[in-house]
Amino acid sequence: PYGAFIPQAMVRVTPAIQVEVTVGRQAVNFDNQRWVDSANWRQNDQTLDAVRVAIKPVKGVSLDYGYAWRVNRAFGPRSPQGIWRDNDIHLLRGSANAKPIGTITAYGYFFDIPDAPLSSSRTVGLRLVGEQKISGNTKLLYTAEYANQRDFSTNPRTYSLDYLAFEPGVSVGVVTTKIGWEKLEGNGAVALQTPLGALHAFNGWADKFVNTPAAGLRDLYVDVSIKLPAVAGIKGASTRLKWHDFNASRGSINYGREWELCLPCRLSGGLPRA
Repeated sequence: PYGAFIPQAMVRVTPAIQVEVTVGRQAVNFDNQRWVDSANWRQNDQTLDAVRVAIKPVKGVSLDYGYAWRVNRAFGPRSPQGIWRDNDIHLLRGSANAKPIGTITAYGYFFDIPDAPLSSSRTVGLRLVGEQKISGNTKLLYTAEYANQRDFSTNPRTYSLDYLAFEPGVSVGVVTTKIGWEKLEGNGAVALQTPLGALHAFNGWADKFVNTPAAGLRDLYVDVSIKLPAVAGIKGASTRLKWHDFNASRGSINYGREWELCLPCRLSGGLPRA
């Protein structure tokens, strides 16, 4: 529906066992895709014209660097916002498996986007993901993340805003229950944004908060998923029920609540697919 275009076209080389270099139009997904995502549940993926170097120097450690000059957004090339050109985007990420605690990830994302200067920002953060076996088929799950975002390059606004996320959970057999809290800070004039992130996977499937309100956002949620048995050789489907309570991070504004149900669905990077 948006006209013909090339979704991905790249050259990938491995000059050494621990090094992989990818050049060209490519899908890039980091961690839970909060900050960098390919929107791979849509008809058009979001791709980057970029150079990416991935290094695994030792077991359990990975380092990534990417430089992107063009963003091919999921809206398609005929949309006024379909392509961001002449960008200066740097993606830095390093992760290490710190047993028995979990995986610790540090990142720095620097977006200079002339076509959308209000989206130009620098974000630096830390993320921890882990699990601990309690007994039998019962596991304790946990995720914690902190980041700070500031104005960068062509952005005419001046700000420094924080991101916080906590998600403890329990997995018992096929049932996983999580209680999460996420804060995207706002100061009343500007709020933390995630222009290259997986917008649909966070803060409600109704997509009311793909742009964070100026007063910020606090999302308290409960997420229950049940893995379904394989049917006709199809594996990985589940039933998923979520509830959100949305509030501003500044002031006492309540944005409302949302219930979500997906039956059955497949999960791709946290994204529901019916």
